[in-house]
Amino acid sequence: MGRVDIQPERTMLAWSGTSAKINFNGTGVKAVLQDEGGNNYYNVIIDGTVTQRIQIDAQKHAYTLAANLPKANHTLELFKLTEWAMGKTWLYEFDLDAGSALLAAPAIKKHKIEFFGNSITCGFAVLDTTGKDRGSAPYEDNYQSYAAITARHFDAEYYCTARSGIGVLVSWFPQIMPEMYDKVDPSNLQLKWDFTRYTPDVVVINLFQNDSWLVEHPEHPEFKARFGDKKPTPAQIVAAYQTFVKTIRSKYPKAQIICALGSMDASREGSPWPGYIKQAIVGLKDKSIQSFIFPAKNTPGHPSKKEQIDMANQLIGFIEKNVKW
Repeated sequence: MGRVDIQPERTMLAWSGTSAKINFNGTGVKAVLQDEGGNNYYNVIIDGTVTQRIQIDAQKHAYTLAANLPKANHTLELFKLTEWAMGKTWLYEFDLDAGSALLAAPAIKKHKIEFFGNSITCGFAVLDTTGKDRGSAPYEDNYQSYAAITARHFDAEYYCTARSGIGVLVSWFPQIMPEMYDKVDPSNLQLKWDFTRYTPDVVVINLFQNDSWLVEHPEHPEFKARFGDKKPTPAQIVAAYQTFVKTIRSKYPKAQIICALGSMDASREGSPWPGYIKQAIVGLKDKSIQSFIFPAKNTPGHPSKKEQIDMANQLIGFIEKNVKW
């Protein structure tokens, strides 16, 4: 599940929330894995319950995912917690215990959802309880992001196209979302995603947090690269957002699109950024595009585990009220 690159000998997982899932009858499973740099973490989920969090190293070898289970039918899922900036992971095979058997693949879910987002959607620093807002791999957990929680609530297929620090007009690094949204592996510009492989019912776009900071920092190299010495006007900001949303609409003509913002300071009271989104939607004249602004959490740093749960509950309520699956 998610944007994975499936080849005969191995499958590459890069994006947050990508996963591999099997049904089997037996007592245990290993997986042969190799990581690009040893910075990626995964949840092992047995029969719907997270049983362990594992770090994958740069050597190709087998990892025990499940052992000493009752000999019965089970489901195993390997879920990527860290974002593609932490590197790629290659899955070579699942190796079942002796006397075990692979069963038919899990059924495709009825509902499908995709998120385009930044660090908030990635689950940046969600595990950091010290208040230091650390964004390194040990503290990131996409499974506990509002996006993944929302997808699980609706029992939906889940695709997460997100990277910390990314924006629509400008990012903290050279690439922006309109240049990244169509990649299987964003570090490989030639490997583009085939949008016919997955058609979401609902698309949630939660961007502009990083733009809201960077347009106020003309000294930043990415500001200079994108804008020169003059910040974009509100009209230019709105137009850029409209262009990106229209691009997503061109890929998913029938999807219901939710243009979200928050829950950090870009959605605070008095911020112009919610207004830019609402103005863009009015100009698009598309009845299947709606806005949803998460209330600003008004606490330092990125959303905590509790704040991610709050965001999920808010979004779930909005979808239940406004979206027809």
